[in-house]
Amino acid sequence: MLTIHAADALRRTWESESEPVADGAVAVEGDRIAAVGTRAELTARYPAARVRRWSGTLGPGLTHEGPLPDAPSPRERVHEVLKRGAVAVTAAHTTPELRTAAARTGVTVLPTPRPPTPLTAGHRADLTVLTNVMDVANVMDENPVRATICAGRLVHRRT
Repeated sequence: MLTIHAADALRRTWESESEPVADGAVAVEGDRIAAVGTRAELTARYPAARVRRWSGTLGPGLTHEGPLPDAPSPRERVHEVLKRGAVAVTAAHTTPELRTAAARTGVTVLPTPRPPTPLTAGHRADLTVLTNVMDVANVMDENPVRATICAGRLVHRRT
């Protein structure tokens, strides 16, 4: 099923020079981005799609670069990362149990840290919705994340 994730603003990257698109959206089919544009453009192009409307700024999923937060189980440690908008972790900070839990959820384990992949049609649908784009630098500490979409699946939502 095709889903359109729409937000007050959209950033294809989190770089400071990236201009936000007002009322932006990402169409997701399966685990891939089908299209990126304004909500009006995508709802006209995909009239049968389910639309999820988010308050905040929609952008690429983040990478968690340090040790995973403490929690009682590997699954819960991975979920803590998802709650922080991350859809990728670095291998240096994982164990076999954490890699298994990450794989079950669709979280990517990277050999080294890298910037989030820009939102582009054809790429994996890894998205984060932040309450305030100014919080990107401190997202792991302040947790302004409204939603995390990992490989096209809504894996965290804050009401």
